[in-house]
Amino acid sequence: MSSLANVLDQMTIQGELCENLSDGTVRCLACAHRCKISVGKRGICQVRFNRAGELRVPWGYVAALQADPIEKKPFSHVLPGATALTFGMLGCDFHCGYCQNWLTSQALRDPASEVAVNLVRQITPQEVVKAARRAHAEVIVSSYNEPLITSEWAVAIFKEAKAAGMICAFVSNGNATPEALEYLKPYLSACKVDLKSMQEKNYRSLGGVLKNVLDTIQKAHEIGLWVEVVTLIVPGFNDSNEELFETARFLRSVSTDIPWHVTAFHKDYKMTIPENTPSKTLLRAAEIGREAGLNYVYAGNLPGRVEEYEDTHCPHCNRTLIRRYGYVIGEYHLTGQGACLSCGTQVAGVWPENPRGVKTNGAGIPIRVY
Repeated sequence: MSSLANVLDQMTIQGELCENLSDGTVRCLACAHRCKISVGKRGICQVRFNRAGELRVPWGYVAALQADPIEKKPFSHVLPGATALTFGMLGCDFHCGYCQNWLTSQALRDPASEVAVNLVRQITPQEVVKAARRAHAEVIVSSYNEPLITSEWAVAIFKEAKAAGMICAFVSNGNATPEALEYLKPYLSACKVDLKSMQEKNYRSLGGVLKNVLDTIQKAHEIGLWVEVVTLIVPGFNDSNEELFETARFLRSVSTDIPWHVTAFHKDYKMTIPENTPSKTLLRAAEIGREAGLNYVYAGNLPGRVEEYEDTHCPHCNRTLIRRYGYVIGEYHLTGQGACLSCGTQVAGVWPENPRGVKTNGAGIPIRVY
């Protein structure tokens, strides 16, 4: 067993998202892999494991903790300008070759991630919320690694955060189970889901199943979570007009009000080809989303190069309601009820009750808090 595994295995508790089977075997319900784990074995994520017939799950630490602009998640319809205290642990149930957070996400899977042991900091849920207060955060987010596989830890923090008047959100690959979503529902307000492709073979190459992610988007919306969807556009992988139209049509079938973010791939981890995604590809994808009938389409992570697709527009009169550059809010023109100031059309989202309090022209950069 690796030294990292030794450290992480000490910081666990008995899991709640599971069912006991025969002969000490357990079935994990945290993600759609639904791993059947025998005594002494680990799930696909590697961080949930069976010890003497008991599912052990991550607890009591963070590998990343920082205050981010909420636009970085990205959420464009959740308290614009707010600070989001974001925490992450280690591990993932996918193995995307282009992962930007691979050092934390591929812990216990890629030997090169052993150095992630140096990122681990023990902490309590109460201390996480105290850090959020110090950062003047209005939102607490589970992200950086895959939050589904550390749901029990997230819920412990979210309980404290809700009691402190904050809202809670997930940034996930969407490989959820209905059981996990119901478990999280009392505490979550918003969920960002990655929809990486509309091709089953592409999902298989990343370690997932397309239907599970589509079902998660539908289920999350159905149970009342605010959902935003991100598609990282990778040249030659998912950037054909046909696939982009298929993605947009699926989202429209769930709700025309789901914001769709199309973002640019850049070379990272094991994927050093193809070339980085150009802005013209994001513009083409965004135009496809709008043509397909989505009310809110955003092109992200190339600030100043994607025309009007950084901004929020009224779906009725087309007035620019929120003007952005990267993670910075320049202008805000919504009522406290989230309606357009020009025509009164309600804009879907989770909006601040006091528009005057929206932070504009902020620094737009993350701040580490430990």
